[in-house]
Amino acid sequence: MLSINDLTYRVGGRAIFEQASVVINGGKRVGLVGRNGTGKSTLLKLIDGELQPDQGGLSIQPGMRIGRMAQDPPDGPESLLETVLMADLERASLLQQAETERDAQRIAEIHHRLVDIESHSAPSRAARILNGLGFDHEAQQRPCNSYSGGWRMRVALASVLFSQPDILLLDEPSNHLDLEARLWLETYLRNYPRTLILVSHDRDLLNGAIEQIVHIDAGKLVSYNGNYDRFERTRRERQANLMSQAQRQQAQRKHLQSFVDRFRAKASKARQAQSRLKMLERMEPVVLLAHEQEIGFDFPSPAELP
Repeated sequence: MLSINDLTYRVGGRAIFEQASVVINGGKRVGLVGRNGTGKSTLLKLIDGELQPDQGGLSIQPGMRIGRMAQDPPDGPESLLETVLMADLERASLLQQAETERDAQRIAEIHHRLVDIESHSAPSRAARILNGLGFDHEAQQRPCNSYSGGWRMRVALASVLFSQPDILLLDEPSNHLDLEARLWLETYLRNYPRTLILVSHDRDLLNGAIEQIVHIDAGKLVSYNGNYDRFERTRRERQANLMSQAQRQQAQRKHLQSFVDRFRAKASKARQAQSRLKMLERMEPVVLLAHEQEIGFDFPSPAELP
């Protein structure tokens, strides 16, 4: 379980998050959404520990591994398959220890652990992930540094998927993917057995792979059940309800203020007028949801071309 408690984080004196809180249960597939500049990537860095909050904190169940897709593409003479296999640091360390260890008991412990993590099946699993992201068997044997940056970003994605962290953090993973690879990724993430937190502008990916939305709204974190389409419907309904409440409250305020203005100077009604004045003072205004800026496109009909 990941718990964010009263998190405050500022950049240059501007609050990105202000006492924001949310709970993400283990095994949930979460989409992190909000307009550009609200702090989606920043929150992933806070969860990963790259950044530290100014106040509040994050509570993560002890022993849980966090994995975040590298922002810089891998580079080196190793093959794609070797590059992905190296992403499982425990397996790589155990294999190295197995070659150099001389103590019989320790060697037995290493091999038992390799069996537990299914080390024997790791190459085939890495190959399936690379194949899903567009690399056939021949391509997987080529050196990583022989590919362009966009293709190597696919290798970065394959590496973090292969490592299967307990909390998987992905920031726009479909940016460098074609349609076939994107569809494979959607299926893979929909079946991811651990916790996933996904930042993406790909609406179809958020609908197909996600079961909970966390919306960054005015420095707060608001959780919604369901995929992105359901989040939008729920938020519109919530805004409509708040607008209706605000209108009813405004009408009530006008009615109370009218009574006060009319009878506050009249001795027989002064007590009632004072009571209504106190009601006005205690009345909490209805806070509407922050308006999300929208961009519209207009494609005028052209005149007939010669």
